[in-house]
Amino acid sequence: MASKRCLSVTKYFLFIFNLFFFMLGGVLLAFGLWILFDKSSFVSTLGITTFSMKIWSYFFSGVGTFTMMMGFLGCLGALKQLKWMLGFYFFLLILLFAAQITLGVLVYTQLGMIKTKVGEYMEQNIEHYGGPDMQPDVTESLDVIQQQLRCCGWKSSAEWKENIVIKKNSSSSSGSLYPCSCTNNTIDYSSEEMNVTRISPEGHSPPSSLFCKADPYEVWSKGCMDVLVTWLKDNLIHIILVCLVIAVIELFGMILSMFLCRNLDQNYDKLSRYR
Repeated sequence: MASKRCLSVTKYFLFIFNLFFFMLGGVLLAFGLWILFDKSSFVSTLGITTFSMKIWSYFFSGVGTFTMMMGFLGCLGALKQLKWMLGFYFFLLILLFAAQITLGVLVYTQLGMIKTKVGEYMEQNIEHYGGPDMQPDVTESLDVIQQQLRCCGWKSSAEWKENIVIKKNSSSSSGSLYPCSCTNNTIDYSSEEMNVTRISPEGHSPPSSLFCKADPYEVWSKGCMDVLVTWLKDNLIHIILVCLVIAVIELFGMILSMFLCRNLDQNYDKLSRYR
């Protein structure tokens, strides 16, 4: 009797546990779809670019769909006591847990290579930024990174001297050309006292592709790599805590599902339920 009571408590606890995640996934999916179909209002309200909104909508929709699927498997498997569904739920949790560990190990062991590859990718984008071969989404994402992180270039603002558009439009006049996303937004570039020239490359009319003429002190002094490294160091404890909480939740779900799955045949007559 005690064993049956324990299994019953486990079953309903696993059901409630996954019901919460099913509803959470539904909220994330709905929010992702809301952003996807109403990007304009979010862009105007938050001041974020369309490309950023698209990325966030895909992220929330993907996470929400996966969370709903996991919650559905856990809920139905626990409520109906279906061993194959509980086993599949356990397998997905194991797969997710292993993927997270593998990703963490790869990032830690290949950090140098990742840093080099990202640096080469950023330098290539900086060189071709605003050019005819540059994809608008990549241009916009680079602007977002510099605006949000308040940085200029990958290592320093001097990298923008290699940009093909800046080379073509450079002159001996005072001030240098930089992407407008590099400029310090505390400076009023609309003022007539500021010597600012806006250049829109051929075939690129959106503001994200504009360049501004400014002195070096009028752009962000730090490169984006230094800002990212500083942010990771400052938030390392929080990142580790979040990862540990997620790992504990996954382990908890695995333990409950396996306990229930292994003890069903000993306490329940499955055949009688479907007669």
